[in-house]
Amino acid sequence: MPPRAYVSSVRSAAAAETRDRVIEAAAKILREGDSIARFSLETVAKAAGVTRLTVYNQFSSRRGLLEAVFDGIAQQGGLFQLADIMTMADPRAALDRLVEIFCAFWGRDPAVARLNEAMATDPEFAEAVRERNERRRKGLAALVDRIADKTASRQARRDAVDLIFALTSYPTFAALSAGRSRDQVCRLIQTACHAALAPLSKASP
Repeated sequence: MPPRAYVSSVRSAAAAETRDRVIEAAAKILREGDSIARFSLETVAKAAGVTRLTVYNQFSSRRGLLEAVFDGIAQQGGLFQLADIMTMADPRAALDRLVEIFCAFWGRDPAVARLNEAMATDPEFAEAVRERNERRRKGLAALVDRIADKTASRQARRDAVDLIFALTSYPTFAALSAGRSRDQVCRLIQTACHAALAPLSKASP
């Protein structure tokens, strides 16, 4: 029994190493490629030095590979920190920190732009990314509920969440990045988020 367990662990380690190599090769292609249309299991397999069947066995489809690349970039880009900020005592400070994390994520890796481009040509992948984005919306909703006065209406809270959700998206970050540094974009988005919260306060007209 022990020898079999050892062989199994070696195979698992080898499979994990291959998976990581394929994901990195795919991310590199996305960073350097001219168009998402050129992204395929075949091109990734060649870049990773494995067969197309190996890539297929690991990810099942182009969508599965794109999702794995997105999740890998998200992990490397610091999105794991979001769980911690949700426990911060000051929800407004937590929102500012959330904006910082997403600005750093959106601007960290050129592959993010290609992944967003892929959403326009791959409906299934677009749906997968939307599902991931909904996690951001849920986090924002929790923070807005903590920030809003008790008298704030449900519609006012929803409007604030939807607006801040749009402000913290990749398209907004990309649109504001022309001629601005990442820090400048971050501060601009934070200011806009503060304005979106204003109707939730009793002090607002």
